[in-house]
Amino acid sequence: MTASSIGEAAVAEARSWIGTPYQHQASLKGIGCDCLGLVRGVWRALHGAEPQIVPPYAPDWAEASGGETLADALSRYCERADVNAPMAGDIVLFRWRQGLAAKHAAIVSHGGLMIHAHYGIAVSEVALCGWWRRRVAFSFRFPG
Repeated sequence: MTASSIGEAAVAEARSWIGTPYQHQASLKGIGCDCLGLVRGVWRALHGAEPQIVPPYAPDWAEASGGETLADALSRYCERADVNAPMAGDIVLFRWRQGLAAKHAAIVSHGGLMIHAHYGIAVSEVALCGWWRRRVAFSFRFPG
């Protein structure tokens, strides 16, 4: 598969999760997921079994770990992508503010949009607007 066909498949799968309620640590389409659970679910749809088991994590895991845990894990299995020009299907990681680890993930869709699960909100497709763009710390591409 080409990068663009993997990206299209990732967007289509992520869109099929829209409306899934937010549930910390979950990854079940239509039942519940968090931002990482959405990425995990898209991975399973594209590639089958997840490459590693995700250990339990607290909502403040990024602050407690002090490292780029999420980015480090994704870099083992995904290609790095251009943070300034993410393509449809790319995974983007957000840093809430300088000095903090990136702890939120979304999948870029089309036309300046992204799909994500945010605390208290079901999976939705929203604008990857300036507020979000300023917080993008990493971008990855699902492997082909």
